[in-house]
Amino acid sequence: MKSITVYDPPMCCSTGVCGPSPDQNLVRVAGDLERLAKKGVEVIRYNLSQQPSAFVGGEIGTLIKEKGILSLPITMIDDKVQLVGRYPTTEELETW
Repeated sequence: MKSITVYDPPMCCSTGVCGPSPDQNLVRVAGDLERLAKKGVEVIRYNLSQQPSAFVGGEIGTLIKEKGILSLPITMIDDKVQLVGRYPTTEELETW
């Protein structure tokens, strides 16, 4: 089974529907990940504001130390870094 782990930058929620003007990219990503979860893919999301300990140590901690917070979001597929600095497109998620 595939697993997708997304390390989000600090924000109030991962859905993108917070505040007066929702981030359409976050809304799309949340929908894509929900669709994949329904297909049996293990989806895990960490938000720097809510789960800072997930960003310390290991490959994620190293990336943040080297590239700073602009390295977020980070997407891992089966525990391997796949994408740094932006969210994956719908097509990329389906391919992986």
